[in-house]
Amino acid sequence: MMLRPAILDCDTGIDDALAIMLAVRSKELRLLGVTTTSGNVSLDLVCRNTAYVLELVGAGGRVPVIPGASKPLMRAAHHETHVHGDDGLGGAYDGDGSEAAGIDAGVARAADFIVEQVLAAPGEVTLIFTGPLTNLAHALMKCPDLPRHVRELVFMGGAVRTGGNVTPSAEYNMYADPEAAKLVFHSGMRMTMVGLDVTNPTLLTPEHIGRLRGNPAGEFVYRCTKAYLERAEELNSGYGDGFSMHDPLTVGIAIDRTLARTGSYYVDIETRSELNDGRTVCDFLGKWGKEPNMDVCLEVDSDRFLEHFVRTIGELSS
Repeated sequence: MMLRPAILDCDTGIDDALAIMLAVRSKELRLLGVTTTSGNVSLDLVCRNTAYVLELVGAGGRVPVIPGASKPLMRAAHHETHVHGDDGLGGAYDGDGSEAAGIDAGVARAADFIVEQVLAAPGEVTLIFTGPLTNLAHALMKCPDLPRHVRELVFMGGAVRTGGNVTPSAEYNMYADPEAAKLVFHSGMRMTMVGLDVTNPTLLTPEHIGRLRGNPAGEFVYRCTKAYLERAEELNSGYGDGFSMHDPLTVGIAIDRTLARTGSYYVDIETRSELNDGRTVCDFLGKWGKEPNMDVCLEVDSDRFLEHFVRTIGELSS
């Protein structure tokens, strides 16, 4: 079977780390590289964490880490250490920094890498974004014709029927860089939104994690989610006892679109609102009279995805 080429762009916190593990171990994707952006933690920590996780799953040196934006397009960086911990990995990082040797986070190359890889294989590369959309916005400014050559963008972000997780109405990735999201939304690229409506209730439970333990990857999942699970009631907004798989689910849907039921709608984002900055607004009823610009995930087969995740990570040898 021909593997689909993909680029994963992330701001490696806990769920990004699990998404990287799933993407690397996927039997459907060929990961061309992981581009990084400031988000959950600073760019230097994101690069270090990304390299650490790639080493953990045996992809260090094989899958390149390409540094990107150190801040949003127009705003100051907003990190989420409250959720992800000071190290970005829930306290699970136990490396010495050598994993990131040779990665210069001061040289932003992600946008160029995205453009080069997409233009080298027109219509073939899937972009999977699990952090703010800053690097893709930079790529679009460098190459306005890029959307015509991308196979598809699958991004984690937004909320259309539920509330936000940073403000009452805004999801973190959209809130962190709404100007970048607006540029991407209006680019004409084929895209799928994997928002809080489907990621919040997709919970990796202690039972799932117990099944994973016994190999280094499973032990890492246990360690990095442990502090989160101890505060699950606070962090999950009533969804239950588990870790919301925002970013791994995004990779899962990029792999298998049948996991989600989607609808095609026009979606825009607030960038100048005192109360609703970063809110994604979905025109369900066609009030604006505009053509849909993305597929929006509305329902998900969480159980099937979680079984896929546990099975895939569990196959890693000890």
